[in-house]
Amino acid sequence: MNETDRRTAEGILYTDEYQLTMAQLYFRSGLHERPAQFDHFFRTYPDYDSHKAGFCVNAGMEWLLDWMRDATFRDEDVAYLRSSTGRGGQPVFGEDFLTWLKKGSPGFFDSLTIRAIPEGRVVHPNTPLTVVEGPLAVAQILETSLLSHLNYPTLIATKAARIKDSARGRTVMEFGLRRGHEKGANAGARAALIGGVDFTSNVGVSHVLGFPPKGTHAHSMVQVFMSLGMSELAAFRAFADVYPDDCLLLVDTIDTLQSGIPNAITVFEELRRKGHQPSGIRMDSGDLAYLSIQAARMLNDAGFPDASIVLSNDLDELVIWQIITQISEEAGRYGVDADHLINRLVYGVGTRLITSWGEPALGGVYKLVAVQDGGRWVPAIKISESAEKTPNPGNKRVWRLYDQRCKATADLIGLEDEDPRALARIMLRHPSDHTKYRVLDRDDLCEIEPLLIDVFKDGRAVGERVSIDDMRARRKADIDRLDAGVKRLVNPHIYHVSLTQNLWDLKQRLIESAMQRSH
Repeated sequence: MNETDRRTAEGILYTDEYQLTMAQLYFRSGLHERPAQFDHFFRTYPDYDSHKAGFCVNAGMEWLLDWMRDATFRDEDVAYLRSSTGRGGQPVFGEDFLTWLKKGSPGFFDSLTIRAIPEGRVVHPNTPLTVVEGPLAVAQILETSLLSHLNYPTLIATKAARIKDSARGRTVMEFGLRRGHEKGANAGARAALIGGVDFTSNVGVSHVLGFPPKGTHAHSMVQVFMSLGMSELAAFRAFADVYPDDCLLLVDTIDTLQSGIPNAITVFEELRRKGHQPSGIRMDSGDLAYLSIQAARMLNDAGFPDASIVLSNDLDELVIWQIITQISEEAGRYGVDADHLINRLVYGVGTRLITSWGEPALGGVYKLVAVQDGGRWVPAIKISESAEKTPNPGNKRVWRLYDQRCKATADLIGLEDEDPRALARIMLRHPSDHTKYRVLDRDDLCEIEPLLIDVFKDGRAVGERVSIDDMRARRKADIDRLDAGVKRLVNPHIYHVSLTQNLWDLKQRLIESAMQRSH
């Protein structure tokens, strides 16, 4: 692909055809400049079949804003659209519409305002994560790229947060570039870092984000030496000669316990005599819990009690939990301190993180919730056969309520002119079930926090760029304020997302009115 084709494929035409055909319809109907509001949200937590998430971690906004800044209808893009024809051979897009598209460039999306829950924050279903406001046709064209830039990173940041929590805060490295979905693996690596992964093997993303890339060596290094008549020990020595202060050896090419670890210990002893401190070993196959115990015993006996033991091979949060559980139960019988061993483990997580194994997509959607008419916002409703899929209409705000323990107890969605902080009692309605509600006294709450902030306005990103470390701090603070049941790996407790009474009433009126007009 040449540079021109790349810019066409990844620029403003990185969208679905129906976004452009709808935009042309709005243009022809004189609706294209009418202010509209769209909500981006997801409907359900990731379900990995054998286990399920009880929260998500928001990610992706910074790279979306970067894309919006650069996206413009170039002459080449307009020429391509001009060449598009329908079934009858007629042009799909008229010259008047194409002229309007070109007139809006550069800065095609500058007329939009975006409010969002910041990256790194814990988020929940049906809560607006992103609110887009601006000319109808422009906001419509943004949909596909917004969903592509935000849904996948949120999915990966969520998986990474669960893995980090399962690893009890120990070092986790992202190794998924070779198994990721082409260049999407770059966004996945960034999201994994937001979600809590400490390092990634992805050199380019590491450089861009200011992290040192991490890695060891491949089995092929040992294979090369053996194929040339040398040995595993010779391969290890060669690696140690080049990287004496970063010597971490992959020990399972031949026989982990009989060959790999003894040869690694030999090299580590040689390094120590030269004044170097070896990093540790990596194991990529077999019963990793049992092998970790035996590796710890052998390294301890050789005088390397603090050498890292890096585990890889299809790890995820559940597998890591099982490894730690097995070590806790079995290490003692081999004379190994389980807690000390668990604290020296490092996890290299690849395929099951970068692909969100078990749940390959986040059900994020982008729905029209309001249009302006006569200078006021008119709420819009879409009715689904399933009540849970009917979006919450209108111009809204989102609040997080913390109980007397200062733990998050609910997210509350209300209308723009509502402020629960001013109420003595707060009614929380289930979004779709009229029988489920609860009432909270203001005095029973530690804090009520607004979640949506301006992130794009007047053609530019609002505020300073936030570091990955700051996003991680947000994530950690939010997860610390979740109840333990919500964080469970299996069968997590349901976190409540509720509506104010006024929003509930509005939603019911609009549903009733739409049903009457349909008959």
